[in-house]
Amino acid sequence: MTTRRRYALTLEYDGAPFVGWQRQDNGLSVQQVLEEAAARLNNGVPPLAVAAGRTDAGVHAEGQVAEIEIAAGELPPERVREALNFHTRPHPVSAVRAAVAPEGWSARFSAVRRGYRYRILNRRARPALDIGRVWHVQGRLDTEAMHAAAQALLGRHDFSAFRAASCQAKTAERTLDRLDVSRLGDEVVVTAEARSFLHHQVRNLVGTLAMVGLGRRGPEWPRRVLDGRDRTRAGQTAPAEGLCFVFVRYNVEPEWT
Repeated sequence: MTTRRRYALTLEYDGAPFVGWQRQDNGLSVQQVLEEAAARLNNGVPPLAVAAGRTDAGVHAEGQVAEIEIAAGELPPERVREALNFHTRPHPVSAVRAAVAPEGWSARFSAVRRGYRYRILNRRARPALDIGRVWHVQGRLDTEAMHAAAQALLGRHDFSAFRAASCQAKTAERTLDRLDVSRLGDEVVVTAEARSFLHHQVRNLVGTLAMVGLGRRGPEWPRRVLDGRDRTRAGQTAPAEGLCFVFVRYNVEPEWT
């Protein structure tokens, strides 16, 4: 009888060639690449891979966490990691850490904090080295005004004004723990952290804060949008390519290798 074992994985991937994390009929997904690679360790049957968060098409990850159960005996986590990385080639998906999943642990439901980073290239010249990794905004952004506006959005609120129309969450209430805006040279970085996010929430927040940064709205405007709970009054949905899923935290962390 083959022993089945559940593994936790930390993944990084380039979101550009994928339709997103989740399997879809209209193209290749990160989930499909991982499951087909794991099938080589599971008697040819693709196991279900469950992720901490379902990233959209074009969104990148450097700290996505997923879990899979495979029938490959009791392989050490480092062997699973190396085997998956061999079989996911040539796709831009890599398992950077692996562990035996703790008892009762869930990649999705055990998560207590998730972090995203959004990068904006703020200069006249278009990107060359960072193409597909940043949102190119030519007009000068006032990052101090953006950061001040962002602080008024912290805490627990109804974020209906910043959720996608297709969002399937039962409630729009979320607790936003961190929303920082900073500049380093020509790059503006928005850092967002919460236990969980609504569909498009970070990208909608960034698009709204950009309106403040460009001087088209005042720093108090995003809070009025939040209180109004009307998505049509917020800013644009910032492009997917600037967003990266940075980390997931758990009360009980897997013993990563």
